[in-house]
Amino acid sequence: MPPQQQQQQQQQQQQQQQQQHQHQQQHHQQKHQQQQQHQQQQQQQHHQQQQQQHQQQQQQQQQQHQQLQPQQQQQHHQQQQHHQQQHQQQQHQQQQHQQQQQQQLQQQQQLQPQQQQQQQQQQQHEVVCTSVCLLVNPS
Repeated sequence: MPPQQQQQQQQQQQQQQQQQHQHQQQHHQQKHQQQQQHQQQQQQQHHQQQQQQHQQQQQQQQQQHQQLQPQQQQQHHQQQQHHQQQHQQQQHQQQQHQQQQQQQLQQQQQLQPQQQQQQQQQQQHEVVCTSVCLLVNPS
């Protein structure tokens, strides 16, 4: 495997770990996910080189510049969402379970769920704002 692809895969896995650190609720799941990530490395390098790498090359070339942007955006959104997690813990937990399944099965699509989540999170933020506005202004 060319060293560039290895570096790109490592970057993706670092993004996973950073996201796990950002989600405090996932601390107990890190151990399980890290073990599975190591297994995924082996599978990607041995069994699924031809299938996944071709897809990864296309996605990574198109979205290499966007890899860092989603992280930064998510950090900003997550700071805003600290007060939302109290109201929307159930919804966030559901999304986290989906994230885990997607990460375990489809590493090459990690960047897409992040972007989708950003859109969902922004919509949720609007919903919470409306509910808070209703609380502040009953009329």
